[in-house]
Amino acid sequence: MKRTLFVILGLSLMLTACMASPASKEAMPADWSQGIGSAAPDMMVAEAPMEMQAMTDEVRESNNSYTDEAVLTQRMVIQNADLSIVAVDPQEKMAAIVKLAEKLDGWVVSSNQYQSYTHSGNPVPEGNITIRVPADKMNQALDQIKADAVEVISENRSGEDVTKEYIDLKSRLKNLEAAEGELTEIMENAKKTEDVLSTFEQLTYYREQIEVVKGQMQYYEESVAMSAISVRLIAEETVEPIEVGGWKLEGTTRDAAQALINFFQGFVRFLIWLVILIIPVGVILLILLWALWLLFRFVWRKLFPKKPKPETPPTEKK
Repeated sequence: MKRTLFVILGLSLMLTACMASPASKEAMPADWSQGIGSAAPDMMVAEAPMEMQAMTDEVRESNNSYTDEAVLTQRMVIQNADLSIVAVDPQEKMAAIVKLAEKLDGWVVSSNQYQSYTHSGNPVPEGNITIRVPADKMNQALDQIKADAVEVISENRSGEDVTKEYIDLKSRLKNLEAAEGELTEIMENAKKTEDVLSTFEQLTYYREQIEVVKGQMQYYEESVAMSAISVRLIAEETVEPIEVGGWKLEGTTRDAAQALINFFQGFVRFLIWLVILIIPVGVILLILLWALWLLFRFVWRKLFPKKPKPETPPTEKK
């Protein structure tokens, strides 16, 4: 009987709990019931844009700084080229290079014409010329210079990276301009004459340094933008091969043979000068010196004759 009562009581408690759970759910405060379903999403929606905006600003700042660094660290390379070419007519080729520089929006830095000599001793014109052309047109200029050349003896291209130097100058300029602004403000607010003069003296120094830095930066900018091309023009006659008995000597053999020929030519010239000029002139000079010596001795004897030695009496023998 007791067991039956306990079972009935247990079932009653279970039914009561099951019936109370929906009621308690309906009795929950509206604020609490919306805490998960509505209030939390509203808070997330309200706060998310602020966080995303902050993150966007940070990204923009980082992108701007990255862009500035990219601009500052853009490689600045001074590109130059040196050429030695053989031309049929060096003077005509030099005039063509001048026109080419003007056509490519460049200019002539320097030019020099002089005379050289062939293996046979004939004079021929040669020269050097240096031009500046835009860096992006340097390859075009080199191709046109080499286009009608008889031979390209040498071609050297060089590049100098001045990025670090340019960035250092830019930072230095920024600091100098900041100091100039501060000194200008101090001078405007100064009341004593000596303070104004002292500040003006320092301001003048900083302005001079600013101009120097700007000049160096401008030099780098122009050197990077305009490439220098130096061309040596060699006459075709000076590199023609030497022909000996139908055999043409070229390259090192030609140079060695030419050096030997030059030696013999110089030796023969020396012998000619020795026989025709040096020996006769030497003989004439010796004759003149001998005649002067005789004349000097004659005059000396006349002016200072030798006194006869006194005769010593003979000694008597005992």
